[in-house]
Amino acid sequence: MGHLTRRALLAGVSAGVGLYAGRTLLAPTSATGPVFPAEAQADNGGILLNDASELSPTAVAKHVVVTADPRGEAVENIRALMAEAQGAGRPFIASAARHSMGGQSLAPGGSVLTLDQQWLEADPASRTYRVAAGARWSTVIARLDAIGFSPAVMQSNNDFGVASTYCVNAHGWPVRFSGCGSTVRSLKMLLADGTHVTCSRNENVELFRHAMGGYGLFGVITELELDMVPNSRLEPGFERVSGPDLGKRFAEILDADASIQMAYGRLDVSLDRFFEDGLLISYRPAADQSDLPAATGSGFVSRVSREIFRRQVGSDGVKHMRWWTETSLGPSIAGASTRNSLMNEPVVTLDDLDPLRTDILHEYFVAPSRFAEFVALCRDVIPASFQQLLNVTLRYVDTDRDSVLAYATEPRIAAVMLFSQEKTVRGEADMARMTRELIERVLAIGGTYYLPYRPHASIDQLVRGYPRAASFAASKRAFDKGLLFRNHLWDAYLAGL
Repeated sequence: MGHLTRRALLAGVSAGVGLYAGRTLLAPTSATGPVFPAEAQADNGGILLNDASELSPTAVAKHVVVTADPRGEAVENIRALMAEAQGAGRPFIASAARHSMGGQSLAPGGSVLTLDQQWLEADPASRTYRVAAGARWSTVIARLDAIGFSPAVMQSNNDFGVASTYCVNAHGWPVRFSGCGSTVRSLKMLLADGTHVTCSRNENVELFRHAMGGYGLFGVITELELDMVPNSRLEPGFERVSGPDLGKRFAEILDADASIQMAYGRLDVSLDRFFEDGLLISYRPAADQSDLPAATGSGFVSRVSREIFRRQVGSDGVKHMRWWTETSLGPSIAGASTRNSLMNEPVVTLDDLDPLRTDILHEYFVAPSRFAEFVALCRDVIPASFQQLLNVTLRYVDTDRDSVLAYATEPRIAAVMLFSQEKTVRGEADMARMTRELIERVLAIGGTYYLPYRPHASIDQLVRGYPRAASFAASKRAFDKGLLFRNHLWDAYLAGL
């Protein structure tokens, strides 16, 4: 099934069988109350930027997009922009697609750099590739697919920037890996003083460890060298599991079967049976590895599926239908797909087009042995809120032995949650309250939360979730004495440590 991925097929079938029902069952209600955030304006003819949350409008002094090859003029251009910001006493931060949700890619009153590049060179002999910091994963997949390879780890969607993935140390759903940073061999980075250094596990090691999951606070990455693996045709397997047992079972199947290359889980999010049922999907190499088709995305099918996905807001009936599609219809019709096609999905195909609502992500990391406790705490907290949980995807993340701000100090189950939130004052206040309660309970069972999302955690919660945060902040001050590289994460949390 080279022309249509399983993810796309299930989404498309959901749309096809559920479109009429989605329009006739309980429709989502419109947001009411004062709008959040209040209308923002840039002063003195400045520029207003936002991130994926649509809730972080930030006035900046300068915004520059760089598309040039990092082996050419780009480095000099970035160095000059940094010097200009320093001379003006402005903060500076680099970004790509700004998919973070709490201003981690924004510098209030400062200079913001957007990297959007194409350069990539692959070395099949060493199974590595060098790539511009601002290249999107869609570019990486297309270039590597043409020579029979695939990125070892990337984020779950293809429209993020490669260096941004390293800066938030995002993980994917290829298994037995930690974050993407574990597959980075080396990188080049511009420091605050303009020097252009190479960082790796053998050279400038402390910079390498701090920049991995360092949110751009140590410098501007210009290029990276990463691992690649052979592309392959994979066949899906499905296993129904009770929600509380899913974490342990996820770890068990990976321990028992070394052939599994990719895997993820789902939980039923309907309120009347919240997190009771789960599904594990695992991918193993097919017997036939000949004539692999070119990587494709879902295209039209995913765009059609957006309607049924969005109709879940306020409707257990639609959530039931989607769960039936995932667990009963899907396994009967799913077929093989290449590794690259499975990962070649843009996040924008399910984008929220409702001007009154926005999508907000949460992510929590818990040990497989404590996953049942995680399910229990979510049952206590989430249904009692006003938030609309539309999806939970579960992934396995191995121990992070590199980054200072590590979220996986042991093997973890990552629970990625997508909420639809009212863009109102009451919606934001309720989200902040619910988020702090979830974080507190997750910390109590030895887990932690992911930093790229809304800045609702308390400083105390951040320090308990990331006990090396103060050391990270001290190293930041040592490497960047003038505090050139700043963003909302630094201003709101780390600056006070």
